[in-house]
Amino acid sequence: MKEIPSGSVHLVVTSPPYFNAPFDYPGLFKDYDEFLGLIRAVAKELRRVLAPGRIACFVTQDIRIEGKLYPVVADINRIMMEEGFIYRDRIIWRKPEGYIRISRRSGVQIQHPYPMYFYPDNIFEEILILQNGEYRYPKITPEFESSKINIREFIGGKWYLSVWDITNVLPLKVRLEKGIAAFPEEIPRRLIKLFSFVGETVLDPFLGSGTTTKVARQLCRNSYGYEIDLELKPIILEKIGYSPYPLVDDSIEIYEREDARRLRTFLQNRIAMQRSITNRA
Repeated sequence: MKEIPSGSVHLVVTSPPYFNAPFDYPGLFKDYDEFLGLIRAVAKELRRVLAPGRIACFVTQDIRIEGKLYPVVADINRIMMEEGFIYRDRIIWRKPEGYIRISRRSGVQIQHPYPMYFYPDNIFEEILILQNGEYRYPKITPEFESSKINIREFIGGKWYLSVWDITNVLPLKVRLEKGIAAFPEEIPRRLIKLFSFVGETVLDPFLGSGTTTKVARQLCRNSYGYEIDLELKPIILEKIGYSPYPLVDDSIEIYEREDARRLRTFLQNRIAMQRSITNRA
């Protein structure tokens, strides 16, 4: 993230790839160590670009691949702490049960109703909240009024709990992010309101379809976003209101680095192969 000056970011909201998740990122990384190496490289840069005392939020979850469960949450937390961050909190994002069907995991117990066949279906992800050192709370002046939390919204939406009930982005064929593991806009909306002030800068180092940047703009924050997959560029531009015609008055700068890649077609082909194998099974 050499393009970002040190200490110029006030909040990070992101969701890294879930390692080689079979139906999202199959074969993206050579092995788990390569994935953890990326997380450490990002952690080092976040430590540099994030202002003292400010927050980095990771939406993530452990992932099971070919029967082995990888401790993604614990490892991200460990790496961030090793790089100097304070583990501040954890939020559980709980998805509605009605959107989760009985999968091959839990279905095994139905096929074999005996002990030791139990593998539960997952209806939650975790939001890790880490802090870049101690925060010096400023004296509240009239200029902060535009950033004031709506307490009715805070209480009505039960933001004060460590479990947030938020509907996930449904896998509809008509949605803009078809085939992309996007998180719902409500998650960055809450985090941006809770951990940044109007006019500050939000960063998403794994931008994906552009959800964080879209919501940051809606909430009058500046933003940086990094996405390695060039195939997602038109989706990001459309999502933030820049394509097919610029519909915003904001200043938007786009740089294509030499290390950018084209991944979406590759991943979707791998996913199609996974689904074919699953259906035959």
